[in-house]
Amino acid sequence: MAKNTTTYWNPLIPETQDRWESIDNTNGLLEQLTLAIDEESGDYTRLTRFKPGADTTAFGSKSHEYPEEIFIVKGRLYDTAFNRWLETGEYASRPPGEVHGPFKTDVECIVLEMSYPSQANK
Repeated sequence: MAKNTTTYWNPLIPETQDRWESIDNTNGLLEQLTLAIDEESGDYTRLTRFKPGADTTAFGSKSHEYPEEIFIVKGRLYDTAFNRWLETGEYASRPPGEVHGPFKTDVECIVLEMSYPSQANK
């Protein structure tokens, strides 16, 4: 099976805001929008929106057994694990097991994430 497909549309315009889902236990400061997913493998592409003041310290650092890629579409995001601000246009290709986060931001930040659970270390 492959990721689902969608004809062109713009997830960043006001008319599509109802498609975003609030992430539990974030007081509405984090939202996500899955753009494509392969239901069989679990591979997915998603946008995550961090609203000003978002802070994931309570969730701690994260790592995955699979690779993922991120691209900062808009804004900036502080990654505590790397002690640095990720700015608009920055990209990372994370290998399995790489620790990242927690994150915080002082402005709205939108991150494009492509994750590949089908490539998990087993």
